Amino acid sequence: MTAMPSEAKDATSSAGPLPRLLIIDDDADIVALLSRYFGANGYRVVGASSAARARALVASETIELILLDLGLPDEDGLSLLRHLQTEWRGPVIVITGRGEAVERVVGLELGADDYVTKPFDLRELLARTRSVLRRSTAQAPAMAASAGLAFEGFRLDLGARRLTDAAGVEVALTTGEFELLKALLEKPRQVLSRDELMTRMHGRQAGPFDRSIDVSIGRLRRKIEHDPAEPRLIRSVRGAGYLFAAEVRNA
Repeated sequence: MTAMPSEAKDATSSAGPLPRLLIIDDDADIVALLSRYFGANGYRVVGASSAARARALVASETIELILLDLGLPDEDGLSLLRHLQTEWRGPVIVITGRGEAVERVVGLELGADDYVTKPFDLRELLARTRSVLRRSTAQAPAMAASAGLAFEGFRLDLGARRLTDAAGVEVALTTGEFELLKALLEKPRQVLSRDELMTRMHGRQAGPFDRSIDVSIGRLRRKIEHDPAEPRLIRSVRGAGYLFAAEVRNA
């Protein structure tokens, strides 16, 4: 990984506080490199070399996004990710070694919003960070904050970006799961390809071996289907993608 010239700063950076990133990696050189690079591109950066330090920072600081390396000295990175999705619930990009395919899949199943592999390209990492942050902060265009989509007793509030069930209890969604469900609800009873869903979730097309969408669909089914093993709402269309089969109405 070599340092690269800084990109143009985000246009939104001058309009308000700079987004703050937390980099969790026990390699001080990587933390320093990413801190310089993201700092030159309009972000504030704080680093943590251990899970314990990361937990303390998340509890005491305002963090917009976390870059999480899974190889930590004091705690398994997947365990920390599980904690973050329960206690913090902000966007997380997982960083893994190139050979850790299982860890990448498990990370996505635990709710990571994207992943990159080492050695990574700094420009690509910056682009993915920007994409995840845009999705996590974007409001539904031309809709009031209370606008939502309803289906089978559930209601997806597009302004607050939250899902509630028939009893009004919130169903926790990651940023990616929200975008995935929103994409399906906006085109009910239409087949959406994996590439189209990947673009909505991660801002990029799916590679030939990318299981991100399938993993995210599985997670979403466990949250909204009566029987995830026999899905009735989100149906697979062999060789084509996925289809949301229920009626959707504005609410």
